[in-house]
Amino acid sequence: MDTLDVPRQRPFRLGGGSKSELYAENDLENVGDEKYSRVLKPSVLGGRRYSVLQLFNPSFYVSLFTRYKKTAIALITLLVLSVFTDAPFVPHIFFRNPQVVIILAANEGGGVQKWKGAQEWSVERSSINNKKQYAQKHGYTLTIKDMTVKRRYSHEWREGWEKADIIKQTMRQYPKAEWFWWLDLHTFIMETQIPLEEYFFENLDNKTYRSVEYFNPLQLPVDVPYVDVTKPVEMIIAQDCGGFNLGSFLVHRSEWTEMLLDVWWDPALYEQMHMIWEHKEQDALETLFKTQPWIRERIGFVPLRTMNAFPPGACSERADDPQFFYHNRDFVINMAGCEWGRDCWGEMEHYKALSKALHPKKWYKLWL
Repeated sequence: MDTLDVPRQRPFRLGGGSKSELYAENDLENVGDEKYSRVLKPSVLGGRRYSVLQLFNPSFYVSLFTRYKKTAIALITLLVLSVFTDAPFVPHIFFRNPQVVIILAANEGGGVQKWKGAQEWSVERSSINNKKQYAQKHGYTLTIKDMTVKRRYSHEWREGWEKADIIKQTMRQYPKAEWFWWLDLHTFIMETQIPLEEYFFENLDNKTYRSVEYFNPLQLPVDVPYVDVTKPVEMIIAQDCGGFNLGSFLVHRSEWTEMLLDVWWDPALYEQMHMIWEHKEQDALETLFKTQPWIRERIGFVPLRTMNAFPPGACSERADDPQFFYHNRDFVINMAGCEWGRDCWGEMEHYKALSKALHPKKWYKLWL
């Protein structure tokens, strides 16, 4: 049966129609397969086809910006906030390899000798967030290391002797980094606006001292032969009332540092002395400083409050000595020994609130 070719009738409208409707109807009357596919399947750029040569024409990008003005402004604003400001809730971009790696000792999976309680988890979260904000503000890298007791060798447990090995692992993990800052969990950076470059690395020789004659709680020998103090500082450390403090210290990547870490982590040294030395790796470093001139000549000391200020209750035998205890605007507070008869959570909350009070945030202060 033959089919009848019935002409398409244009619908009647009272009052006519808009120009766009009339144009659309005219287009539909004359569509072929090619135009039909273009009408119902527009391209990504709004149904228009662009040649390769147009990509090199500035007017092409001007037209795109005009067409997608709101989206372009939003993306440009986000990029500016991300790169040039410290605005919250915005991912920040740094176009360089981090020169500083902060190593935070933590145990996120549970306590070594007991399960963690709510306050212990709170202390850990506060400490981690503090270091994370500081690292993001200054373009550093934060790595969190689990300090759970691990059996590194079949014949020994090295609880309390892991710092040298973890620093070696971190140096391999970040081969471009220059400085590594070790921080214990019970530390809090109070002055987060100060970068390490300004605080330490610029003019380092004038910010450290080499001889223990200025402060010598362990009565270590002052004059040791074959010590060349003109060598650069490769390790920055402080002393408290009990000797070297390893709650907060810095090491610089160098051959000297690699040799120090190897000797410090030497299994023979551990096997012979770990039952004698009460403070384990701290006593090991103090012994190496005492007996090895090549180690002594590259260690720089700073006053305790420069990077390791104590809260009241720590170092109780020197409770009346202000050189050990926190004053407003000290850089770092170290709540060392708070788990032995003090309140770690209470101290962390106190200094966290104090830091906020000393540095109130202003809603309009977005720039670094």
